[in-house]
Amino acid sequence: MAQVTLGGNPVEVSGNLPQPGETAPDFTLTNPDMEGKSLGDWQGQRRILNIIPSVDTGVCAASTRTFNEKASSLDNTVVLVISADLPFAAARFCGAEGLKDVTTLSCFRNDGFRQDYGVDLTSGPFRGLCARAVVVLDENGKVLHSQLVSEIGEEPDYEAALKALG
Repeated sequence: MAQVTLGGNPVEVSGNLPQPGETAPDFTLTNPDMEGKSLGDWQGQRRILNIIPSVDTGVCAASTRTFNEKASSLDNTVVLVISADLPFAAARFCGAEGLKDVTTLSCFRNDGFRQDYGVDLTSGPFRGLCARAVVVLDENGKVLHSQLVSEIGEEPDYEAALKALG
């Protein structure tokens, strides 16, 4: 079991974050149209999984905005913003912000995602949400980069994530 902090306080995280060289576990998550979407739906594209607790927090909103900005200049790359937020809330946020270069997905119907991706917050006030992490995949679903952000209140290392794409 990994540990991160929230405001400097320890929080337990369960599961195993996919590591570089591994094949990312498949999933079925819910999009804003309430449809199930699997990782394979983006087969042949590079994928940045921006995994966040909730778009309703400042840091999560900032990472979603930043990846939206960066994604517009990347070839054959999709950014998937994954949280336990209801699909309506994530879509509303992106619509209000004018964010068109990210795809929001919710794990509210798939608790296994948090375990499979090593982001299951099992203690603290965010228990049941996702820890902050970034997983970068190539066109075939191989992990190029992964980061479990050690302090939930901090943004991920964007430069390292984007550098993994070459």
